[in-house]
Amino acid sequence: MEASNQSAVTEFILLGLSAHPTLEKTFFVLILLMYLVVLLGNGVLILVTILDSHLHTPMYFFLGNLSFLDICYTTSSVPLVLDGFLTPRKTISFSACAGQMFLSFAMGATECVLLDMMAFDRYMAICNPLRYPMVMSKAAYVPMAASSWIAGGINSLVQISLVVQLPFCGDNIINHFICEILAVLKLACADISINVISMGIAIVIFLGVPVLFIFVSYIFIISTILRIPSAEGRRKAFSTCSAHLTVVVIFYGTILFMYGKPKSKDPLGAEKEDLSDKLISLFYGLLTPMLNPIVYSLRNKDVKTAMKNLVAQKCFPQ
Repeated sequence: MEASNQSAVTEFILLGLSAHPTLEKTFFVLILLMYLVVLLGNGVLILVTILDSHLHTPMYFFLGNLSFLDICYTTSSVPLVLDGFLTPRKTISFSACAGQMFLSFAMGATECVLLDMMAFDRYMAICNPLRYPMVMSKAAYVPMAASSWIAGGINSLVQISLVVQLPFCGDNIINHFICEILAVLKLACADISINVISMGIAIVIFLGVPVLFIFVSYIFIISTILRIPSAEGRRKAFSTCSAHLTVVVIFYGTILFMYGKPKSKDPLGAEKEDLSDKLISLFYGLLTPMLNPIVYSLRNKDVKTAMKNLVAQKCFPQ
């Protein structure tokens, strides 16, 4: 084979916005500000769920995990993106690229499962309130959250293990801000059908199944809420799951927008679309983690009360 005579790739070049240098400084400031909002918003949410004893419930335990997950997810890629904006020729070693892909993939898969667990928690709280304390005990919800992290990690380990076994012996330029797994697979000088099949199975398990479960859960939740006689009771019941539903719509809606839109067949249009795809992917990685704490803060009375109490304790200690 001709490819076997070529030297193996030991590092990759990340193109980022190198073809659009005038945009780099603007996007550096914008991405940095969004990243700081992610760290601050999710950090405060984690602090509140730990310090306020009223929030030591399954729902807020899952919420604290979601906030920590969002911090990990953005931190796995955003520093690399910001560094790329400041460096004319951004290179990354093969091992560092694999590590970054592992973290991003693991966090994404974990969030899919965690949102599923949160939907089950809301289903039990609204549809089976009498059984809720027994079913969603600490002995149950802690392993549920842990299994989300374990499942995401195992899936990522399988996918990245298959990638690192591939030979990379030619082109080493990744047309992206980070080591995005699909962009990396395009550079392999070998058959990637196993990788494609494996990722297809993972998409069904970590995207298809959770979406179906959440959809069915909310059919039961909404039908239960509609049977509540009083309007005030219906409002209170829906308010307990509206924040989670909003986060689910943002998370999966953005994924469908990214991967469901048709590709341009025109070469010039494809080049512009390629840039827009990279930017959409970049902002997607920040949008959901940035909005999650805002949604839960604005739509959840318990979180707002806990934040006010925390600020009062720090600013006006007795």
